[in-house]
Amino acid sequence: MVKFVESELTQIKREVDQMWTLVFNQMEQSHEAVLNLDRTIAQQIMVRERRVDAYELKIDSDVEDFIALFSPVAVDLRFVLAMLKINGDLERIGDYADGIARFVRDTDMNEMDPELIENLQIKTMFSVVLNMLGTLQEALREEDAAKATAVLSQDEQLDMINKSSASILADYARKNPDAIPFCLGFGGVFRKLERTGDHLTNIAEEIVFYIDAKVLKHNNAEE
Repeated sequence: MVKFVESELTQIKREVDQMWTLVFNQMEQSHEAVLNLDRTIAQQIMVRERRVDAYELKIDSDVEDFIALFSPVAVDLRFVLAMLKINGDLERIGDYADGIARFVRDTDMNEMDPELIENLQIKTMFSVVLNMLGTLQEALREEDAAKATAVLSQDEQLDMINKSSASILADYARKNPDAIPFCLGFGGVFRKLERTGDHLTNIAEEIVFYIDAKVLKHNNAEE
């Protein structure tokens, strides 16, 4: 019985890890699609979104079945609850990558203004998101709560870049009226990346909850 339970838990963890890799690749490719306004890559991302959704449904079902069959307690219960929440966060991040791809597909621009890209720090924003995603995947694989906690401060950088992007895009639109639709759509990319950071913060908190049984939510508000 114990070995069967361990086998089921290992299977759930493997599925989450596979979904994680897929979502990481989706976000990585959305970076390339945006910088190059590459509609071919954008289309590939949109097609693969169905696989992200399929993973979410499978993991949800497996976790629910595990809880119903084994009535887990202590660390096993924390693990499956964490996987359930992480699964939802990963699915949302996949949605954001898909949304970014749709922006690339729908824009009528054919190339990016290099100076605009530099001022907006979009490359830095993607780099932070991908670093957080990769580090948290390692943290779960290694069951390393300290590694998960270490990424939390990076979310502030995403908030700052997103906040500054609005005025930069507004100024660009004033100087280039033809680019107004593009600027409105591009602003959505920054908001999606900022929200991705929020979901990654949630994931970090869930990893710590599973490993150390510590609830990090609202801690800052209590200090």
